[in-house]
Amino acid sequence: MKTKNFLTSAFFALTVMISSEALAQNDSSASELAKQKTVTVGGAPMYPSKNIVENAVNSKDHTTLVAAVKAADLVETLQSKGPFTVFAPTNEAFANLPKGTVETLLKPENKKLLQTILTYHVVAGKMSAADIATAIKKGNGKATLKTVSGGTLTAWTKGSEVYLTDENGNSAKVTIADVNQSNGVIHVIDAVVTPKS
Repeated sequence: MKTKNFLTSAFFALTVMISSEALAQNDSSASELAKQKTVTVGGAPMYPSKNIVENAVNSKDHTTLVAAVKAADLVETLQSKGPFTVFAPTNEAFANLPKGTVETLLKPENKKLLQTILTYHVVAGKMSAADIATAIKKGNGKATLKTVSGGTLTAWTKGSEVYLTDENGNSAKVTIADVNQSNGVIHVIDAVVTPKS
């Protein structure tokens, strides 16, 4: 009977010790996150220690983009080491596309086209707002950015605002810059840019 009581006590002590350690680790993780300099996007803090996908899923303004990234099988790519510069259109930007466009793009048979459009919003390497501004200055007011899809975006400024013009002549404004990620940076834009078809 004593042995059974001893084993029960020992097991209880071990459980308490493991639980305390797990709580301490969670507290430590939470306090580490709290120390980070964040930017709020879509009502949620974006943590520089998290990757592009881990942060994007928390933004209420980017649910359409996240759904599109999942449908295009690009989650793994955007969770990889990178680094990437992502120009992230908001839900409103997707809603401004012609009626039915998003629904059509999300169909399995259009996966290749969706991948092309999404990777057109991505530039290899990490380009901060300052890097983009420098490139624009060097290019006498315009900078050509090569996208992962193989297309190009033209960055330019109007006053203090930075804009991107796609291959079809449509423009998007950067509304939130320098949202740092563990594998790159996100710049939120107010329109969907598209490559020449």
